[in-house]
Amino acid sequence: MGTISEAWYAARAAVPDHVTLIAVSKTKPLEAVVEAYQAGARLFGENRVQELVSKHEALTAQDAPDPDRFAELRWHQIGTLQRNKVKYIAPFVDLIHAVDQPGLLAEIDKRAAANGRCIEVLLQLHIAEEQSKFGLNPAELEVLVGEVDQGHFPHIRVGGLMGMASFTDDTRQVGREFAGLRRLFEQHGPDRDWTTLSMGMSGDWKIAVEEGSNMVRIGSAIFGAR
Repeated sequence: MGTISEAWYAARAAVPDHVTLIAVSKTKPLEAVVEAYQAGARLFGENRVQELVSKHEALTAQDAPDPDRFAELRWHQIGTLQRNKVKYIAPFVDLIHAVDQPGLLAEIDKRAAANGRCIEVLLQLHIAEEQSKFGLNPAELEVLVGEVDQGHFPHIRVGGLMGMASFTDDTRQVGREFAGLRRLFEQHGPDRDWTTLSMGMSGDWKIAVEEGSNMVRIGSAIFGAR
């Protein structure tokens, strides 16, 4: 693998222009984020809240030589999020990807209000055959979006859906799982102005895009293996 910059250029060239590319920098050093940013990346995804906060604070410290240098950088929380950790990212996070519980949605709403913000989230669906994956089932989605529609979470904007396919070499299975999520997006999204269907990572993003994804999360193909 070449430099992070070269890998970013290659990824951005490969991913269609209409698809938002999230550079997943989890477990990678701050220097890797800086290099990707200098190459043109602006949206970064992190799994762990502690790591996300640490990197954000390091890049926005007022005693830095140029604290406005990373003004265009946006952080996405892409991993499973515990309710007691929401308060740490609520002041600055741009998008929370994996919301699959009403209680978590309520906590995000509470912390968004406390910070005078409206935080955008994606609702996570369980689309994989693997039981280890998280997410709502279609019936739970129906209930949760009903609560959102009724105005129970005024400081949250649901931007769309996300999901992770099974980790398998069976591309047909992966395609079926992504297609199922797309159908749910098409069923619930138009009346709610949803704009984001996030599915696909380094190993399966091409299949995801074929099935309608307009946001992909790519880590190892940009930053190298973890």
